[in-house]
Amino acid sequence: MSRHVLLRRQFLGGLGAAGPLMALPGLGRAAAATAGAVPPLEMDLHITRRNVRIAGRTGVGYCVNGQMPGPVLRWQEGRDVRIHVYNHMDEPTSLHWHGVRLPSDQDGVPGLSFAGIPAGGRFTYSFPVLQSGTYWYHSHMGHQESSGLYGALIIEPAAASLLPRADRDHTVLLSDWSDVSASQIINNLKMQDDYYNFRQRSLASLPEESRRAGGLIPALKSRLQWSRMRMSATDISDVSGAIYTYLMNGEAPAQGWSGLFRPGERVCLRVINAAAMTLFDVRIPGLEMQVVEADGNPVVPVPVDEFRIAPGETYVVMVTPLQAQPYTIFAQSEDRTGHARGTLTPRPGLLVPVPPMDPRPVRGMGDMGMAMPMMKGMKAMVDMPMSPPVERTPADEIDDPGPPPLNVENQNIATHPVERVGSPGDGLEGTGRRVLAYSDLVALRPPPDQRPPSREIILHLTGNMERYIWGFNGRKYSESGPIHLARGERVRFTVINDTMMEHPLHLHGLWSELENGADDQHRPLKHTVISQPGSRMSVLVTADAPGVWAYHCHLMYHMQTGMFREVVIS
Repeated sequence: MSRHVLLRRQFLGGLGAAGPLMALPGLGRAAAATAGAVPPLEMDLHITRRNVRIAGRTGVGYCVNGQMPGPVLRWQEGRDVRIHVYNHMDEPTSLHWHGVRLPSDQDGVPGLSFAGIPAGGRFTYSFPVLQSGTYWYHSHMGHQESSGLYGALIIEPAAASLLPRADRDHTVLLSDWSDVSASQIINNLKMQDDYYNFRQRSLASLPEESRRAGGLIPALKSRLQWSRMRMSATDISDVSGAIYTYLMNGEAPAQGWSGLFRPGERVCLRVINAAAMTLFDVRIPGLEMQVVEADGNPVVPVPVDEFRIAPGETYVVMVTPLQAQPYTIFAQSEDRTGHARGTLTPRPGLLVPVPPMDPRPVRGMGDMGMAMPMMKGMKAMVDMPMSPPVERTPADEIDDPGPPPLNVENQNIATHPVERVGSPGDGLEGTGRRVLAYSDLVALRPPPDQRPPSREIILHLTGNMERYIWGFNGRKYSESGPIHLARGERVRFTVINDTMMEHPLHLHGLWSELENGADDQHRPLKHTVISQPGSRMSVLVTADAPGVWAYHCHLMYHMQTGMFREVVIS
């Protein structure tokens, strides 16, 4: 019997009677009833730019109230907020409230339904807070987010929390930072797609590849296949630890961040990935973690040793250290070129060595959507000539556009995409550790809309690594029309990843109800969902918020080079 079924039997037996009381996940009835009944919470945020020095390197940093990362903001469900943002810079800025349900003109995306905050200007965000959970905020202007303009956001529930009670609460904000400007990084990637990938296959790595592949001949065939496609199986992250320093709460890994505990306490860790380009794999050697919240929504507790978190995602985990000793919070980058580091400690100043890095992942044919049951079929697929480029004019989104063209904006078509919600991700299978998969997430309260979808919208994630262009359906943002939804309609977005990269997709203003094998009462709600390489996945969306919303990959340089769409609800 699967862990998913066992968890459901153990924890959901009594939830049926409570269902009507939980009918508004993240949009509580108590909040709806009391919003506006108490004075609004007002706060001032001042945005500045200055030089910062991290791990011996100096670069530009963006600060909120003089801090990088910005301060942890704490709101209350059921209370209005008014955030007065002052821009003290000579460039425009913005703040986006990631995962928060609000009017579209308060969402903070310049160019959609918001003009931005001009240089030397100010703007007041004002809206009711109708949800609770762990979220974050960041700039949506230029490259400011990648240079530090972000911070954690915690919203306390209006009623009793569905999370287990904790004795201590810590925020763990992960990010990546470089003294190289974002514009220079993009220029380098456009010049050479593997510019920051210094870990190519070599003669020295062949024995290990042969062991994994089941022999020398399969390993050599794999190298030949990737060579014919002019791609690299070791191209895991576009930007690596070659120029990135990985941070935890703004602290470099040499010393890292520290959080206190007393033995026997239950400690709540609110983990947020604010990185520009890095997926992190998080574990605490010697401690079991209980995942209790995903993207602000409570889930049935899942015991794990490790979980992957993509840019934009948030998880809340509970740990109970029993010994009066330090424990390392170890967040290694997916490509294993570096790590962020923190310490849970009974008293300040204690450290414990970080564990060794796991072996780097190596992409396979499944990551290209080309997994075939027999090697003969695989060779035929590799030898098959590519279709000639197809010209395509911009058009509004259609429900099923068919396979995207192979052209200057698209390098590959996933001919055999597979469902991967049961996989923890490349590099995390077969480690001997219990690693979270999306199929493990079981919502503690039903989604508000139980209707089946009335239509399906198929979106292909596409790109050309050699030119460093990304997009949907073989078109970058500048060549794409909006996705139109009727207010109140229920749709299924089916995403087919034709690329060999993960893409954390973030839909602003709406929940994405992940179809992960749970029944319609317990599918998890998320605001950011990882589409794995060569995969097919689907989410249900209720178009209950009118306006113009952004839908994009949360890998910043993918978004800025084309993987961005508008969703218009009217």
